[in-house]
Amino acid sequence: MKELELKYGCNPNQKPSRIFIDNAQLPVTVLGGKPGFINFLDALNGYQLVKELREATGLPAATSFKHVSPAGAAVGLPLSSTEKQMYFTEGLTLSPLACAYVRARGADRVCSYGDWAALSDICDEETALALLPEVSDGVIAPGYTAKALEILRTKRKGGYNIVQIDPDFAPKHIESKDVYGITFEQGRNELKIDATLLQNIVTENKDLPEAAKRDLIVALITLKYTQSNSVAYVKNGQAIGVGAGQQSRIHCTRLAGTKADNWSLRSAPKVLELPFRADASRPEKDNAIDLYISDDYNDVLQDGMWQEVFTVKPPVFTREERQRWVSAATEISLGSDAFFPFGDNIERAKRSGVKYIAQPGGSIRDDNVISACDKYGMVMAFTKVRLFHH
Repeated sequence: MKELELKYGCNPNQKPSRIFIDNAQLPVTVLGGKPGFINFLDALNGYQLVKELREATGLPAATSFKHVSPAGAAVGLPLSSTEKQMYFTEGLTLSPLACAYVRARGADRVCSYGDWAALSDICDEETALALLPEVSDGVIAPGYTAKALEILRTKRKGGYNIVQIDPDFAPKHIESKDVYGITFEQGRNELKIDATLLQNIVTENKDLPEAAKRDLIVALITLKYTQSNSVAYVKNGQAIGVGAGQQSRIHCTRLAGTKADNWSLRSAPKVLELPFRADASRPEKDNAIDLYISDDYNDVLQDGMWQEVFTVKPPVFTREERQRWVSAATEISLGSDAFFPFGDNIERAKRSGVKYIAQPGGSIRDDNVISACDKYGMVMAFTKVRLFHH
C-alpha cells in the first residue's frame, strides 16, 4: 500500500488527510479498526522510542503515548507484588513484554487513559490480555501472535485499532514537514543513546551503578520522543514522571516531579487499601486515587462524593503523611533534554528522591548546578547532546 486515507487530520475540519511515502510502500498494515492522524503520530513516535529502548537495553520495551508524548515508558523487568496491586494486574501471568506495557501504562494511569500503546516485540497473548481491560485507542507492534490478535479484535466490539509495522523499515535520513505552506527540512535525529553518553561525570560523587546507567538511558531515549521542553524521572527501568511541552525548565522539573511523587504515593498502604466498590471501573479507581492523594480530597469528603466509588469513607491521607512517604523515595534517575539553567531544578529533583542526573550541560551557571548536586551527594553526567523534539 502506497498511501492510507485517514478520516481527518488533527481536527474534523482538517480534510483531506492521508499518510504516504513518495514512490514507496508504507511499512504499516492496519489489522483492526481505522486509525486516525493523531493515532499514527503517536504510533510512529512511540514505536521509534520502544525500538531504541530494545536496542539500547536488550529488554522488551513498551510505551503509553498520548498527544505525541509518552505518558510512560518502560522495559520488561518483573513487577513486584506491590506493583501488581498498583496496576490492577494481580492474578495475571505477565510475559516480559506484558510487564513492559503494564509498567509503561502504570507510570501515569490518569494521563494514559485512551492511550496508544507501542511494543518493541511481537505482541503475545499475555500482553494482549494486559491491554484488553484498559481504555486504549490502539497498539502498534512488529507482529502479533494468532491468539493475541484474536484477543485484541474483541476490544471495542472489533473496532480497536491494531497496526503492524515492518521492523526492518529504514526511513530516509532527511525528514520534512510543512508549516503555513512553508517546508521545513532537517536530518533525522539518528543519535545513538547508550552508556558512552554518561562518561563525563562532573560531580564529586562519580559512583554511577549499572542500574542507574540503564535508567538514565531509559530517560534520555524517552525524552528523545517527548515534546520539548521535557524532563523525565526514571526508577527501575520505568519512566515514572514525564514533564512535556513546558516553556521553562523548572516547570518541566516540577511537573515531572509531581507525577513521580504521585506514582510513589500509589504504593502507600493507605492507597493500596482503599475500599473500592465492586462495580468501580479502572478509570474510576484511577481518578479516585489521583484525587485521594491530592490536597482537594478533604473538600470531596465533605461533599459526600466518596460514595460514588468507595464502600466506606476512607481516612484522609494528610499532606504530612504524603510528604513523609514521598521523602522516602531514593535512587531515582532524572534526564533533561536541555541544560539546567539554575540550581533550583536540582533542589526540586532532590525532593522526589533523585540521585542520578544526565543533562547536556553548557549553561553559564553550570558551576551552580554542579554545586547543588554536590550538596546532596548526587551523581551528574554531562552528555553534551540536546534532545529537543517538536
